[in-house]
Amino acid sequence: MKARMQNPAQVLPDAMPAILNVLKATSKGGVPQQTLELVHLRASQINGCSVCVDSGIRSARKAGESDERLFAVAAWRETPYFTDAERAALALTEAATRLADRPDPVSDEIWDAAADHFDETQLAAIILMIGVTNLFNRLNATTRQIAGGVSW
Repeated sequence: MKARMQNPAQVLPDAMPAILNVLKATSKGGVPQQTLELVHLRASQINGCSVCVDSGIRSARKAGESDERLFAVAAWRETPYFTDAERAALALTEAATRLADRPDPVSDEIWDAAADHFDETQLAAIILMIGVTNLFNRLNATTRQIAGGVSW
């Protein structure tokens, strides 16, 4: 396997620091790090980004996430391992990642469930994590970056 090119965010010198600053800001929004890790992993699974799934699992483990829960993220609705708040964050992640799948991508039901568990600052952190993850997924998938080769 070989990447088509270096990650575009590394090719343009100002891009990666800017993206990483947004990522760093998400950790200051009051959302548990494990929840942000689950959001990152679920969006990456949906987008088929092997680099982000691989690095996301490693990062989630460092944040204290269990293998049991990591193995179940793709089927979170059918497992008992996640809190109501985490389920709301995962539902928001799926909706915001799959924008083209529905006429109303993020329904009021999904939004209200998330808003029941998270305040505006926390929602901002989750939405930014979803956005940054989707950005990384698109950069990596388009250029066929190789899992295990992350160097940011």
